[in-house]
Amino acid sequence: MFDHKKLFIGIIGLFAMLGVAYVILATPIYKGDALVHVETRSSISPLGDVDNIMGMSDAQLSVNTAAEVRILRSRMVLGEVVDRMGLDVVVQPRRVPLIGDFVRRHGIQRPAILDRDVVQLDFLNDLKVPAVLKSGFSVPSFLRDRPEVWGNESITLGRFDVSDALRGKKLSLVSRGNDGYSLSLGEEWLGDGRVGELSVFRGGDIYLRVAALDAAPGAEFSLTRLTRAEAIRQLGERLQVEEVGGVRGGGTGMLELAMTGPDPEQIRRALDAVTETYLTQNVERQSAEAEKSLEFLEEQGPELRNQLAAAEDALNQYRINMDSVDLNSEAQAVINQFVELERHLSELEFKEAELAQRYTTNHPSYQSLLRQKNQLNNDREALNARVNQMPQAQQEVVRMTRDVEVTQAIYVNVLNKMQELQVARAGTVGNVRIIDTTQVAASPIQPRKLMVLGGSILLGGLLAVGIVLLRNVLNRGIESPDQIENAGMPVYATVPLSEEQQKLVRRMKHRREQHGRDVSTGLLAKQAPADTAMEAIRGLRTSLHFAMLESTNNCLMITGPSPNIGKSFIAVNLAAACAQAGQRVLVVDADMRKGHLHHSFSDKNEAGLSEMLSGTRTMDEVIRESAVPGLSFVTRGIAPPNPSELLMTASFSEFLEEASRQFDMVIIDTPPILAVTDAAVIGAQCGTSLMVARFQLNPVRELELAKGRLERAGVTVKGAIMNGMERKAAVNFGYGYYNYAYK
Repeated sequence: MFDHKKLFIGIIGLFAMLGVAYVILATPIYKGDALVHVETRSSISPLGDVDNIMGMSDAQLSVNTAAEVRILRSRMVLGEVVDRMGLDVVVQPRRVPLIGDFVRRHGIQRPAILDRDVVQLDFLNDLKVPAVLKSGFSVPSFLRDRPEVWGNESITLGRFDVSDALRGKKLSLVSRGNDGYSLSLGEEWLGDGRVGELSVFRGGDIYLRVAALDAAPGAEFSLTRLTRAEAIRQLGERLQVEEVGGVRGGGTGMLELAMTGPDPEQIRRALDAVTETYLTQNVERQSAEAEKSLEFLEEQGPELRNQLAAAEDALNQYRINMDSVDLNSEAQAVINQFVELERHLSELEFKEAELAQRYTTNHPSYQSLLRQKNQLNNDREALNARVNQMPQAQQEVVRMTRDVEVTQAIYVNVLNKMQELQVARAGTVGNVRIIDTTQVAASPIQPRKLMVLGGSILLGGLLAVGIVLLRNVLNRGIESPDQIENAGMPVYATVPLSEEQQKLVRRMKHRREQHGRDVSTGLLAKQAPADTAMEAIRGLRTSLHFAMLESTNNCLMITGPSPNIGKSFIAVNLAAACAQAGQRVLVVDADMRKGHLHHSFSDKNEAGLSEMLSGTRTMDEVIRESAVPGLSFVTRGIAPPNPSELLMTASFSEFLEEASRQFDMVIIDTPPILAVTDAAVIGAQCGTSLMVARFQLNPVRELELAKGRLERAGVTVKGAIMNGMERKAAVNFGYGYYNYAYK
């Protein structure tokens, strides 16, 4: 991984910049929250607390939190919020691509060039330029009539109604300037309108009044009237409700409401509307219980009053007929007991009516009430038996007096309860309290800047690791001299990659070539003689001095399995190093197809080897002196159509024999052996042949194929040169003794 640190830094830097761009351009999402408390619900009974009859106190009751959460998220609540705030109307501006939200949030104004037909180049007035330029240039219409809406442009709707068939359909409103606009539905043009006027489109399907339109001509807005169900669904997706502060075994009734969205002000208003609507409907539900009980008592009141009047009339009439009958103390006591029993029975009947709305007759509370009612009925039957033992006149008076007083007591009780319920209805506050009104956080919850940046850097790092591992898997090139030696070729030198040499390399492309190639335009031995690569080449010079002692001649062939491995770089700089040691050296460019050795000497390739072999030039005419004393060179010449045939002529053999007599060393740079056979032809006439292999470029298998091809042609490969060795962490770890080459 350390070996590819530049790749790591580049990819991680790119992803970090993408993360920063996302953080800057992404629409921030805000969150607001509110807190409500649902207290224990108590029912309003017309004749008392029914829960006491069931044997349960308020402390034993608990709030059904799940039910309250469902109520808060119900269409009953959210639908009223949608209606109050008009959330079913969606207005979306046509945004600038990629940066549209950023432009709108920061109020970036429309560029002035988009509002002009002609841009004047006033700064050219004082310059001597043609008058046609001073007059300016026209702004193309595709730039001026852009539909994007910028930060300083807006629209306000006064009324927007559509038929049910058009709900959910996007209408396109385009500003036409001068308070005018046009409206269309897809490709269908619906008509034009003016700001402040109510316009009717499509035969009454659309009613639209634009209250304000501040936008350049061409700016486009989309208008959508959602169905009520869709608007409720979208609002519900943004609303979260959950109980807070609860412990195991019971709830607190504290509900936290949260809402998210890009507009903090809309969040605040919407969440406040939800809590207020929930509170209002809760009060209405509580008041409805009192209202229902009151209606029941109001129905009973007139009937009781009529019964009381009828009972009083019957009693008075009986007294008149019987000439007034007085009641003794026993009869009066029985009547009082009757009144008390009937009052209790009446209360139980009212409570039974209320319990019947909640429970079945098999419920324990209902059964308890029935047992109390049966007991009171038995007591009343016992009193009736006592009355039957009285004289006939006393019995009638007792019964009539009992009916009057019982009815009167019940009637008075009903009137009292009606007054209590009227007061309760007027003062109903519900069992919901808003503890905290909506508060929207000042900073957005999304995007999470540090998380996005960290994730981007992590993702970039993972991608870089994957690329490095993939390259490592796909790369079969040699990475150490041991790999070459294991293939049966001794390594005479390991030449490190030179930064100074990279400065001398230029990319050149011949008009007949499809792809360009890297060409050295100078001698490293002359430009940077102290470079570590030159130190390695000097070591190669020393090794060759002993290796060539047993050679048949002083000719050295430099070849390789493939192009672009640095054969010419090794050849010319080895020749320069030998010349600097006092030898007379000739370097020959025998690659008559694509040789570029002449660029290293800043010369041309004409009058070179191909001309000499074809007989148009002599040997003395093609040998040129270089700027390095003792170093001469021969260029490839004009590319011939038959380079291999020219190398097989007697002229080439005679040239090598004469060059061997005139120079201490002849170094021949050849084409790659796996591409053409030129190297095999040349190597047969050279006493020493060396193979160049490039670090992480040439696989071992390729070197073995090149060596085998030369050996089949009778050429013995003396050894190899490993070129372009780079300082790698993996190489350092396994082959630390090569550090001298690139420290």
